[in-house]
Amino acid sequence: MRTSPNRLVATIFGAVYLVVGALGFAVTGGVSFFATDGGLLLGIFAVNPAHNIAHLLIGAALLIAGLVSVVAAKTVNIIIGAAYLLLGIVGFFLVGTALNVLALNTFDHFLHLASAIVLLGVGLAAERGARATLSSRTA
Repeated sequence: MRTSPNRLVATIFGAVYLVVGALGFAVTGGVSFFATDGGLLLGIFAVNPAHNIAHLLIGAALLIAGLVSVVAAKTVNIIIGAAYLLLGIVGFFLVGTALNVLALNTFDHFLHLASAIVLLGVGLAAERGARATLSSRTA
C-alpha cells in the first residue's frame, strides 16, 4: 500500500469519512433524517442523519477499496471524486431550498470540492504507467 498513492489516499480518506460520519451523530440528536438545516459538526459543517450515513457509506467504500487493490482504489477515488465535484458545484444552488436534503452549507461545499480535487487528482494521475510496468515485468 505504501507504493500506491491511490491506495493510500483511499484508505486515509475512507478512515476520515468513517470517523466524520460517526461523529456527526453526536450533533444530530433531535434533527430529522432529511432536515434541510442540521447540527454543526466542528462548529461549521452542517449535517443531518442522512448526511452522516452518506459519510459512512463513502468512507466504507474508500477504505475497502484502499485495502483491496490499486485498481479498486483508483476506480473508487475517481467515482467518489467525480460525485464530490458535482455535489460541490450543485450544492451551492441547493442551500435554502427544500432540495437540500443533506443539510449542506457553504463550508460543506468547499470541503467537498477540496476532496474532489484530491480524489480525482490522485485517481486520474497516479499509477498511469502501473499497467504498462506490470505488463513489461511479466513478459
